[in-house]
Order: sequence, then structure tokens, then C-alpha cells
Amino acid sequence: MQVILLERVAKLGQMGEVVKVKEGYARNFLLPQGKALRASDANIAAFEDRKVQLEARNAETKAEAQKVADKLNGEAFVIIRSASDSGALYGSVTTRDAADSATEAGFTVDRKQVVLRSPIKELGLHDVAVVLHPEVEATITLNVARSNEEAELQAQGKSIQDLAAEADAEAEFEIAELFDDIGGASSDEEGEDA
Repeated sequence: MQVILLERVAKLGQMGEVVKVKEGYARNFLLPQGKALRASDANIAAFEDRKVQLEARNAETKAEAQKVADKLNGEAFVIIRSASDSGALYGSVTTRDAADSATEAGFTVDRKQVVLRSPIKELGLHDVAVVLHPEVEATITLNVARSNEEAELQAQGKSIQDLAAEADAEAEFEIAELFDDIGGASSDEEGEDA
């Protein structure tokens, strides 16, 4: 099916282009969302009449999205989740979680705007893209942790594995000191017996 795009569509084309798409994609997504019209002679003529208005509206929404992107870009949001000792989450962080955390911080972000390049299934800092307009994208950081204290440590650059290794090393040191003290005490007792 041939359609004329009323706005830029990622991986498809720019506003005003006539492109060939599959019937289902046009019927189920492009046409109901108002992103395209069937490419008939009447629709092409109607698009040419409305082209200036569409371009002006597109420029307005792009400018608004750019303002939001300037504020949102580089922001970090904390998401608290249950996880194993190795840092693997029980479940995963979804686009809805990312959008909710940004909304709680005062930004207007819909889950459809959040793009996860891969599933977030472990603790740590994760960069996530937010597409505010077909031509405007911002990057946010999701700090996935088990507690707010852990999130603060991660924000300082320490990973969960580093913290666990430090805790293990500290525990081993304490155990070694304890055995040294016990060994010293038994040799003192042996000296007293002699």
C-alpha cells in the first residue's frame, strides 16, 4: 500500500514522502495515528494544501520537545527493586517504570516514548533513550538499586559486585584476625603450662 507521510516516521521516511508499506502497518498504525494518508491523487493534493500548516505544527512540537529534552537530558532517576546477592533482578525494569520515575520527578514522559535497547535485568546504572519527538531524543540514567543507600553508592561509581567483594574481604580479614587472636591465646596458655 502506498501512503503519504504527514510527519517523520523513524525507519520509514520524512514528512511528505510517498512510501510503500504493508497493508496491516498502514491500517493498524499509520492511518489511525494520523501519521499518514493513503496515497491517492486527492490526498496528495490535500496534503500539498496543508503542507505549510503541517510543517509549522511540526516545528512547534519539535521546539517544545527540544526544551523538554534540554532539561531531561542527563537526568538520573532511582528505581528500587528486589535483587539477588549477585545483582540479578527478580523481574526486570520496564518502560513503564522508567516513565513513572521521570513523571514523579516532574517531567511528562509517556512509556511509549521510552526506548530500552536491551532489557534491564540487573542492578546498576543504565542509560535509556527517551524519544520526545521523531527528531528529538534525550538520554536519561536509571539507577536500579535495592535501597536508596545503595543507589547513592552506585551514583558515586561503586558497583554492587565491588561492594560485595569489599564486604567479603572485610569479613575474611575479621575471621583471620579472630583466628590469630585464638592462636595467640593458645600459645600463651601453653607458655603458662610449661
